[in-house]
Amino acid sequence: MATPSKEWQKIRAEDREIIERHLTQVPVRLGELATALGIDVKISSLPLNISGQISRTQDGYEIKINRHESRQRQRFTLAHELAHFLIHRDTIDRLGGTLKDNVLYRSGAPENIEYEANRLAAQIVMPEAALRQEQAKYGNQISEAVVDLLAEHFGVSKAAMEIRMAA
Repeated sequence: MATPSKEWQKIRAEDREIIERHLTQVPVRLGELATALGIDVKISSLPLNISGQISRTQDGYEIKINRHESRQRQRFTLAHELAHFLIHRDTIDRLGGTLKDNVLYRSGAPENIEYEANRLAAQIVMPEAALRQEQAKYGNQISEAVVDLLAEHFGVSKAAMEIRMAA
């Protein structure tokens, strides 16, 4: 990572090492990353307006992802919930042990927390070095076709890729 973001810098060193080991393969295997961080992940039937949630359990933390959303949406939601775990554990605990994110990735927590989780999620699911390498294959063009190809390669939505490329 060229210049670590403020979100990246908030991650505990031991967690950062785990993440970095998982960013070498694209698409990033988010389930394996969660397991390496000690988090259980369940694909669940959540209310339609809830994309995902992270909860403190007796044994650690658990993330639930809404089974009714697209695969790309599920991947980004998992990365978003992982980001909450990585940089907002204290907030999760303060809010009673559960943080639910609706389809707009809003949890009722302060907006900056959701913004940080979205930024870090994008950095995890679309690692900067891998994104630059893939963009170079297309002559660093930014066309609709290239965005589609990159989104497919990273397993994210076109909208998520457009936002990441604009960052």
